Amino acid sequence: MLTVDLNSRDLRKLRRIALQKQGLTSNSPFGRGLAGTETAIAHLGYVQVDTISVVARAHHHVLHSRVANYQPAMLDQLLKNRRVFEYWSHAAAFLPIAAYRYSLPYKHAIKSGKRHWFKNPDYKLMDQLMERVRAEGPLRSRDIESGKTKAGGWWEWKPAKRALEQLYFQGDLMVCERQGFQKAYDLPERVLPADIDTTVPTFSEYAAYLLDQQLACHGFVSLKGITYQRRDDQLRKATKQLVEERLADGRLIWLKSEACGSYLAPPDLLDRSLPRIAPQARILSPFDNCVIQRDRLMDLFGFDYQIECYVPQAKRKFGYFCLPLLFQDQFIGRLDCKAHRKQAWLEVKSLYFEATNLDLDRVLPALVTCLRAFAAFQDVDRISITQVFPNKLTQTVRHHFEP
Repeated sequence: MLTVDLNSRDLRKLRRIALQKQGLTSNSPFGRGLAGTETAIAHLGYVQVDTISVVARAHHHVLHSRVANYQPAMLDQLLKNRRVFEYWSHAAAFLPIAAYRYSLPYKHAIKSGKRHWFKNPDYKLMDQLMERVRAEGPLRSRDIESGKTKAGGWWEWKPAKRALEQLYFQGDLMVCERQGFQKAYDLPERVLPADIDTTVPTFSEYAAYLLDQQLACHGFVSLKGITYQRRDDQLRKATKQLVEERLADGRLIWLKSEACGSYLAPPDLLDRSLPRIAPQARILSPFDNCVIQRDRLMDLFGFDYQIECYVPQAKRKFGYFCLPLLFQDQFIGRLDCKAHRKQAWLEVKSLYFEATNLDLDRVLPALVTCLRAFAAFQDVDRISITQVFPNKLTQTVRHHFEP
């Protein structure tokens, strides 16, 4: 088992490799349009779905950050074409259709009662819904519910919606189509392509899939990161055993430093050339694959990030939906935005520069380009900036956005 102690040059290379593997060092690393969108999802392994619409929803934002000419309708088209499917990764997500079999352990655990999605499922109603889907085809919750749902959002569904979701999470139904956030459900045999493997993986196979996928999209991984948010003791045990085997036969090594902790990597990782990176800024989603593992983000980039929409307003430091701001290979700050689509206006409520020794002559033109592209993706064309921190930069930043 080989362990490499990292120096500052190694850490810089790791940051670049991490961003390169995430598709954030160049334009259109996965291609353009529909084909590029499919390639991006296959490489990343999942794209998280989220309901918050302060700016473009997370699944669209993540793909916009990586795929030239991406349009939200492309994700719906891939779902309809059976190139991706919806299920739970560490959260609700779009996943490549080839990964379908690795959704089966969680589905079977829910169906067997080892895990619970809803307590006390209404099995009679579930049977009725299954019969209707078999007889009539795809079913939407709006096809069976009447009246108004309670205010409050995600969790206050009516019984029929709960029953549909229970059937979906235990694998008896799949989402076959979306219209916005309205989902249609159908039988898996009518959704899955004929060549998709539907055998349940062993825990060893599942562990190997997760490890290989994480190495592909991140370059190197922590032991905890391989099974991120998957609370399954058998899976974690199989993963640990697999890692030990690969360390023993030299397919993996440990990379360690006081600054970034311990990560697993292919033995030739640090021998690779330093990836090039364009002098551009990127606004990332709070649910972006690159930042969702907060410990990794802190270890590698020294960026302490928390999404504050779930934090009581009085305790927020940066704003309801603050977005990480990346310039080249450094997270330089964050900005709290809101898209007012009816007014065609992107409001930057606050912009925080946190990195020291910023070269503003390079950063600000890149930020202008980035923000204008981001605004266009929200279908708005006007940008306002209310506050900038440090305050002394407020007029300088606003000046760059003047016509």
